[in-house]
Amino acid sequence: MTTPMRIVVWATGGVGSIAIDAVRRRPDLELVGVWVHSKDKIGKDAGELAGGDPLGVRATDDAGALIALRPDCVVYSASGPDRDAGAVPDYLRLLTAGINVVSTSSTSLVYPPAYYSPEWRDQMAAAARAGNASFYASGIFPGFGSDQLALLLSTQSKTIRCLKVTEVALNDHYPVADVMMNGMGFGRLLDFEPLLKTPGFIEMAWRAPIHLIATGLGVEVEEVRGTLDRRVTDRDIEVAFGTVKAGTCGAVSTRAAGLVNGREAIVVEHIIRMARDVAPDWLTSEFDASYRVDIDGEPDIHCAMNVGASEGHGAGHAAMAATAMRVVNAIPYVVDAPAGLLSSLDMPNTLPRYVFDDRTEGDDE
Repeated sequence: MTTPMRIVVWATGGVGSIAIDAVRRRPDLELVGVWVHSKDKIGKDAGELAGGDPLGVRATDDAGALIALRPDCVVYSASGPDRDAGAVPDYLRLLTAGINVVSTSSTSLVYPPAYYSPEWRDQMAAAARAGNASFYASGIFPGFGSDQLALLLSTQSKTIRCLKVTEVALNDHYPVADVMMNGMGFGRLLDFEPLLKTPGFIEMAWRAPIHLIATGLGVEVEEVRGTLDRRVTDRDIEVAFGTVKAGTCGAVSTRAAGLVNGREAIVVEHIIRMARDVAPDWLTSEFDASYRVDIDGEPDIHCAMNVGASEGHGAGHAAMAATAMRVVNAIPYVVDAPAGLLSSLDMPNTLPRYVFDDRTEGDDE
């Protein structure tokens, strides 16, 4: 067997912890370092931080020390309200040092040509060239559910009038109050204006998957139009970030439509609830997360992908696991790819390895 690829996991939240465990399971990958933000996590064993057995790898907040380890790839999963403002400087430093990066943090980079900050994108591309390294962002939505699944299903199409991708998710498990309340408006009265309501924000948030699909199908998007809808809950709902009071926002729906030849042709919808019974007239699911592709054309195509167990199980773990594995499974392909900023259009199917290995049996929750 060839020497395992050396991996650093950047942050130990829900996605990062899953990535640590996934790397641990694979003989072709070796965890050599873990970055943490919280001071109380520094020096702790990475395996224990991920909820498992000790791995002999101590967490650190010293980025320079992790770069000095010369890993083949960093799994970047840090999150928070700053998102790209905090992540891009890290990407630049890692890529310049010749370290490949796979990320679930910067969802607008799932299709770099449509990235909202051309300046940051060009800086990253230059860093990738200088370090002969590659960068790839993915996840489940944006990510697989909003690009590769849709494009795969379109291989059955003779004509397409409209292609729509939709996520329906129960997000009561997400603990970051600033993101959920100030960013999305949950737990706020409907006269509160969350970040989502900022003019152009929805268009910016879903621009990348829309343009990725359009490029894959060989069409040009003339404009992206976004809309926001919110519904209140009629009862108090206890969630991970606190209490969503009755009369405040308990469900949020965003919709972004890409126009081709003057009409809506590529649509991304995102429906998030704090409880399944809020906004019952919207598309619903009994699963933690459901991803739909609906193609109006010849033939009509309707496909639903459900992630996780049915009602009452999972608490969002399944969607986080799918998100993490989209980039962990991509590591060998990204390491082998030419230097630069990649999207799923540049990648083969990032098929998992060692998923039937005996060591994984009986270990899952």
